[in-house]
Amino acid sequence: MRILITALFLFLVACSSPLEQPLPKHVATEPVPHTARMDRYELLNDRVKERVEKGLPVDLVFLGDSITEQWESRGAAVWEERYQHRNAVNLGIGGDRTQHVLWRMDNGNLDGLSPKLVVLMIGTNNSGSESSEEIADGVRAIVKDLREDLPKTRILLLGIFPRGEDASHRLRLVNEDANALISKLHDGEWVHYLDIGEAFTKPGGELTTDVMYDHLHLTDAGYRIWADSIKEYVFRYVDLAGLGFIGEV
Repeated sequence: MRILITALFLFLVACSSPLEQPLPKHVATEPVPHTARMDRYELLNDRVKERVEKGLPVDLVFLGDSITEQWESRGAAVWEERYQHRNAVNLGIGGDRTQHVLWRMDNGNLDGLSPKLVVLMIGTNNSGSESSEEIADGVRAIVKDLREDLPKTRILLLGIFPRGEDASHRLRLVNEDANALISKLHDGEWVHYLDIGEAFTKPGGELTTDVMYDHLHLTDAGYRIWADSIKEYVFRYVDLAGLGFIGEV
């Protein structure tokens, strides 16, 4: 009987969606503050609070690490062209790992928001110390929290961007294995997984500095590739949501 009960439990777990399955507890899934970037965290809280208090809409949120934060610097021209008029908010913090995003989600970064779409790209800062499985667990924890906290929001989960000059780079391989795991979070309705890594690389996997100036962070051209690669989802879930058509640009 004990064997049958155990077998039934394992069967039910296997049949449940990834977000319903037990979440392991380890460094990538345990929320902790990013103490070195509390200034940025507080700025983001103030940014969100101000919009909520003024009744300004927030339809599109970008959530992630320095690659997301730099929409405000190297990607600023593309942001102004593509997202400023779409009531977008940048919630990127340089150096963030999955555990840091989990913490700030619980501590004000999303308070009062109900965006139409969240674009999530996180995990590369975990790759130097955590395994692919642990990174995937951390991403799954974030997606799980987003679904619970923002039940009316679609999530565009991006595969972790490629890093390192060539396809054999150790951290790139860690991220690729993590991507294979987080791709299973795609449900075609509320969570959409999209890997745009090949759009940044040449045949064979080479990353050039005209797209990623340090083989990790994007140039203006890299941000344009990012924007072009996700425009279908922005058009569908931001522009057309509630028939609030804006346009494809």
